[in-house]
Amino acid sequence: MFISTAFAQTAGGEASGAGILVQMAPLVLIFVVFYFLLIRPQQKKMKEHKAKIDAVKKGDQVVTGGGLIGKVVRVDDIYADVELAPGMKVKAVKSTL
Repeated sequence: MFISTAFAQTAGGEASGAGILVQMAPLVLIFVVFYFLLIRPQQKKMKEHKAKIDAVKKGDQVVTGGGLIGKVVRVDDIYADVELAPGMKVKAVKSTL
């Protein structure tokens, strides 16, 4: 009884190309919305942060990722020496400033 119903349902015509496009449209729309609301602003923030990190120079006051506040004493390509108190220096990765 059920098998004849199943055969009757699958005997329909082929799906047209337009039908597939209509089914994919919501998926594409969701991706576009996510791109403009989530991905693009995050990329912009990352670019601004990288520009700020590249602009760090000796004498700047910075806050590390751990919340330590100090003054930059020396800057390298990857690291920055930060003086937290007179005579107390720490080496920090520039990307965490």
